[in-house]
Amino acid sequence: MPWRDLPARFGKWKTVYERHRRWSADGTWDKIYAAVLADADAQGRIDWSMVSVDSTTCLAHQHAAGDV
Repeated sequence: MPWRDLPARFGKWKTVYERHRRWSADGTWDKIYAAVLADADAQGRIDWSMVSVDSTTCLAHQHAAGDV
């Protein structure tokens, strides 16, 4: 969804975009995520046995598929 299509209830799209960009650059989103994750873990709301890595997001160098 383009930033210009952001619902009006969030405010001016340019302001939201700039804040998002700034928070991404300075690590604010990472800190928020870590705090939410820690809180959920402390409350036992995370089943760590269900955590996995989706290999479809992994990239390999083109030579990784060739013969050794």
